[in-house]
Amino acid sequence: METTTGQKAVAEFIGTLALIFIGAGSILANQQSGGAAGLVGIALAHGLTIAVMVTAIGHISGGHINPAVTFGVWVAGKIPTREAIVYWLAQLAGGFAGALLLIPLFNAETREAAKLGTPMLGGGVPVADGVLAELLMTFFLVFVVFATAIDERGAFKAVGGFAIGMVVTFDILMGGPLTGASMNPARTFGPALAGGYWAHHWVYWAGPLAGGLLAGALYSSVFLRKR
Repeated sequence: METTTGQKAVAEFIGTLALIFIGAGSILANQQSGGAAGLVGIALAHGLTIAVMVTAIGHISGGHINPAVTFGVWVAGKIPTREAIVYWLAQLAGGFAGALLLIPLFNAETREAAKLGTPMLGGGVPVADGVLAELLMTFFLVFVVFATAIDERGAFKAVGGFAIGMVVTFDILMGGPLTGASMNPARTFGPALAGGYWAHHWVYWAGPLAGGLLAGALYSSVFLRKR
């Protein structure tokens, strides 16, 4: 039976909700515990969630869980415009819902100190550097999505979302202190809307969308052209 657009939207909503609930939640838990999780724990929380959820819903929606991924796939002509818009709405709604679910679990002091897990520029990091970092990290992510999941020759059927989750992990290990390593407008939008934290918010749209566009255009034109 063919998967409907509605089913795909629900899958993207659930996948994105899980990412924000676990990812942003790991930042709040780290704050509340006095740093028990650390950067490695936060990176693994995000990466493992992506690996599991992409594997779980990949056969339904492709497991984008990220407007920047959907944008790159759309640029490459691998998803219709209407469906891409539905994905975006589902992802943003899922991000918001995931952030809302964190509010009753953590006290106000923890939520404020961690900005509800909203990615923020590190101290002294210029805005331009933040955009560049988000662009490059998202480029790596979307490139791997294409290489493993979009390209029919890729390894997605063999390793599921593992490689995609590992990109998120290594990006956070490097970029977490710089920008929070969002790589995902929904990852930033959900906590920002739920908590009201909008500082440099546009960075987390401009960088990831540009990275997704470049990766999608490059992979489709260089590696998928003859196919």
